[in-house]
Amino acid sequence: MPRPLDRVLDAVASVREDLAAARRRDPASTDDLTMLLSSPGLHAIWVHRAAHRLWARGDRPSRTAAVVLAQGARSITGVEIHPGATIGRRFFIDHGMGVVVGETAEVGDDVMLYHGVTLGGRSMQRVKRHPTVGDGAVIGAGARIIGPVLVGAGAQIGANAVVVKDVPDGATAVGVPATVRRGAAHPEEQMDPAIYI
Repeated sequence: MPRPLDRVLDAVASVREDLAAARRRDPASTDDLTMLLSSPGLHAIWVHRAAHRLWARGDRPSRTAAVVLAQGARSITGVEIHPGATIGRRFFIDHGMGVVVGETAEVGDDVMLYHGVTLGGRSMQRVKRHPTVGDGAVIGAGARIIGPVLVGAGAQIGANAVVVKDVPDGATAVGVPATVRRGAAHPEEQMDPAIYI
């Protein structure tokens, strides 16, 4: 079992890693202190990590505390992440407002979401009902990924796209319903899909 000091050092290392990832992805960031104090996306993921640890305990009091903590973060940040969702390292939400991540969602490392993204469910059953997002995926503003679909590693989802089918690794999905194109949208420029409407 990790010692309390080890947990603190791990948490500090994780915050530093998140700040570095945010600075790389946000051209408007000025410095780490400003990001630390003012980024709702970072605040939401940090609270989520604490809520997820409580949720993982599995007992009713811990799960109740996890949900209350998550809802408190939602009211402050505008980002709703269910404490049951599994989220990888260096996750970044740009702007944050209106983001929803459902209970059975699984998000890999180095994933970036823009504002208004939903990783939503399609079933009322207690099954895997939310998306799985692979490492390095980028999901544009307002996109909706609904159901237990897989968004592959390095995939790009365009702004306002509605994804209800799997998106392969490295592909781009745009439109309503989303259609998949192989390869990056503009390989020569590696543009984010957030530019698409």
